[in-house]
Amino acid sequence: MSDGAIDLKAEARAKAYAMPLEEINVTDVELWRADAMWPYFERLRKEDPIHYHPEGQHEDGPFWSVTKYNDIMAVDTNHEVFSSEPAITIFDPKEDFTLPMFIAMDPPKHDVQRKTVSPIVSPHNLQELEPLIRSRICNTLENLPINEPFDWVDRVSIELTTQMLATLFDFPFEERRKLTRWSDVATAGPESGLFSSEDPEVVDAERKMELFECVDYFSRLWAERVAQPPKADLISMLAHGEATKDMDRMEYLGNLILLIVGGNDTTRNSMTGSVLALNQNPDQYQKLRDNPDLVPSMVSETIRWQTPLAHMRRTATRDFELGGKTIKKGDKVIMWYASGNRDDEVIDNPNAYIIDRERPRQHLSFGFGIHRCVGNRLAELQLKILWEEILKRFPTIQVVEEPKRVPSNFVKGYERMMVTIPSKN
Repeated sequence: MSDGAIDLKAEARAKAYAMPLEEINVTDVELWRADAMWPYFERLRKEDPIHYHPEGQHEDGPFWSVTKYNDIMAVDTNHEVFSSEPAITIFDPKEDFTLPMFIAMDPPKHDVQRKTVSPIVSPHNLQELEPLIRSRICNTLENLPINEPFDWVDRVSIELTTQMLATLFDFPFEERRKLTRWSDVATAGPESGLFSSEDPEVVDAERKMELFECVDYFSRLWAERVAQPPKADLISMLAHGEATKDMDRMEYLGNLILLIVGGNDTTRNSMTGSVLALNQNPDQYQKLRDNPDLVPSMVSETIRWQTPLAHMRRTATRDFELGGKTIKKGDKVIMWYASGNRDDEVIDNPNAYIIDRERPRQHLSFGFGIHRCVGNRLAELQLKILWEEILKRFPTIQVVEEPKRVPSNFVKGYERMMVTIPSKN
């Protein structure tokens, strides 16, 4: 870490501890863009782990921040008290643009819809997909420039995850970058630069227009699959599934966005995060080169360290006491997975990146309970194969400038990260 980075960290820490507790606002996207939210979470964990944010800190009203590992687990595994409806993000759904999706549903509807798509990530199907994943990764890596800077996010992370998504949906391969765009548009805020203006009304209108294009495109694919015998892709599963075949257009769009974002942002940002973490921790990079058998453990540690989705929201169905605080019926409760993954009462030395931890899979990044990430094994598989193939080819991948982070408190990711590969093995 450079002296400049150390100074910025010290400055962020001093600021976080100087302000009154009630003024801390961990939803501020500028903290996430600067990777400066950590000391704020540290302070909340120490001083007020179930913290109430009053009216005025977020445009969608007051909310609770839950920042410690065990408290997050208590919320995540109690879907009767902490409902996923009507939304899983801080933002409330717009009245004229509500997107039902099974991650934002409670049982029984959640269970049957999730069950419809889960065969695509069954152990058998992952075994079938593995040779295809490996061949695409090899092809992508073989075409990377040597000794010339390039954007890892675009050339590797986006490319590989979008190829995978296109396969899962059986989506026209040459148009696969549409999936990346729809994923970005679905989750981006006004500060993202993806829209023609930062005016929230313009952003909402443009987002709606692009997502309607998404559902129109996928509706054509649905019509094709309905007319064919059932196949092993996600659209065919939805079109033929008893619990999903009668979905209306908005519910179809909601589940598409869930599957696109879930299959894209998480893996993509962990692919970039792994290169960054190993560069920031050269001793761990050397450890990995010396012992490639550590790849699976490194993958799990990366997913913890990166926490690609920073939070999930629940809504209290009744008054409930948590950590000595009374959460009222209807209150929003934000589980900050990014904070829970740095809780030193549960995870030893949590701010360090250690690829041979004793329990590397002890993290919150996939969630827990009925909403645990359905594609977690596929994400791990893609990262594992990527690093197996990287280690065969490249002695090192060097990050050459500070990455550009996404201005979002939900998707904890990267817009750009310039790297060079000095040589091949």
